[in-house]
Amino acid sequence: MRNIYLALIRQRDHVVFFLAVLISFTLILSNDSRDIAILRGKANDFFSVLYKPVAWLRSMAIVEGEAALLREKNIQLQLQIESMLNLAAENEQLKYLLNYKRESQLTLLPSKVINKGISSNMSTITIDVGTDHGVSLNDPVLTPKGVIGKTIVVGQTSSIVQVISDVNFRLSVHIMPSGSVGILRWVYGDLCEIREVQKNSEINIGDRVLTSGFSDIFPKDLPVGEVIGTRDERGSFQKIVSVRFAEKLGSLINIFVITKNDHAVK
Repeated sequence: MRNIYLALIRQRDHVVFFLAVLISFTLILSNDSRDIAILRGKANDFFSVLYKPVAWLRSMAIVEGEAALLREKNIQLQLQIESMLNLAAENEQLKYLLNYKRESQLTLLPSKVINKGISSNMSTITIDVGTDHGVSLNDPVLTPKGVIGKTIVVGQTSSIVQVISDVNFRLSVHIMPSGSVGILRWVYGDLCEIREVQKNSEINIGDRVLTSGFSDIFPKDLPVGEVIGTRDERGSFQKIVSVRFAEKLGSLINIFVITKNDHAVK
């Protein structure tokens, strides 16, 4: 307190001047005369010009904050919509799979893909069923659209499936309606070729490719793909048939395992 008192004594002239100015402004502003009203108006106009940039900056800060909040809510809504669309698509797929299982005469075990490409030298997927569910070695694996592969390693609760797109995979097939028979192997992407087909076979684009039933693993007439072209093999009495897989192998989720082969099924 002593220091404050001494400071006021030293600066008494400035303090008195400040108080006098403050009292003067108070008296002026409390006066309701016409001249004072005009003065207030001019002062208000002057200060409003100074306040405009401050108000603009403040509004821009508020707008930016609101925009950031709207962007966040927009992202959240987009994620919710995407999740709902995925659930709807998965629901439709599960309905399709359920109807296929009901209509099929084969013993089908539903399963899900839980991993892909676990082997470095072979194209494979891992599924969530094993011996505890009735799966055994070399069981065929498929979807309603077509053959996927076969089991090559079977554990108690999971299995590894060699996919039809593996370079070492071979499948005996026939082409309908001609009935021509050949050996299918993967080429690239979702394309494969059927070799050892007789050159005089009548094969057209759009013909269906099915399992032949000559294999000890795959029952007859499981869907495989569709013919997209043919070409003659030089120096041979055979032709090569180009086929596109019926199923998109890169987006497998829900599949079936045939746990009891029935080659008598037509």
